[in-house]
Amino acid sequence: MNKVELEKIKQKALEENIPIIMDDTLEVISKILKEQSPLKILEIGTAVGYSAICFSEYLQPNGYIDTIERDECKVEEAKENIKKAEVEEKIHIYQGDAVEILPTLNDIYDIVFIDAAKGKYPFFLKEALRCLNKTGIIIADNILYKGYVMSDYNKHKQRTAVRNLREYIAEVTQNPNLETKILEVGDGLAISKRKE
Repeated sequence: MNKVELEKIKQKALEENIPIIMDDTLEVISKILKEQSPLKILEIGTAVGYSAICFSEYLQPNGYIDTIERDECKVEEAKENIKKAEVEEKIHIYQGDAVEILPTLNDIYDIVFIDAAKGKYPFFLKEALRCLNKTGIIIADNILYKGYVMSDYNKHKQRTAVRNLREYIAEVTQNPNLETKILEVGDGLAISKRKE
């Protein structure tokens, strides 16, 4: 992986206010990936490809990442970035709405990373569980959503997103087959492991 290019991709995204994974969040996820040494990762929400490129470093030699992005311009930029970072053989982008694409996937993944439309997190969870191997881990970013999720926030604009993120947290913490930690890192991270 070309680290110099990766740094450039990060700086450009920050300058253009494109939401990318925060450093402290990435640090936590990197530790998990290092421990797990995944063969296959599914990412819901590619943006400009930054997180997928970062994750690709921890894949097994023949491992790969499937990532989904609906914004056509972002897909183009992500493809360019992945090429610049010299990891194009490890990352495959599905262009389209994750709600439509996820049910068509038949692969089984070691890690599922959710970082897309907040209002769709409960649906993403259902699909992630379907695609996850027996010892797999689901990681959901931005789960505390600027602190709104744990407060009595009820403004109209974000109400659906906040309600659905709360539903996601309830589902992963109450599911008897999952062991879930909610970390106040970055914008909140939910890490759910399947129980053996």
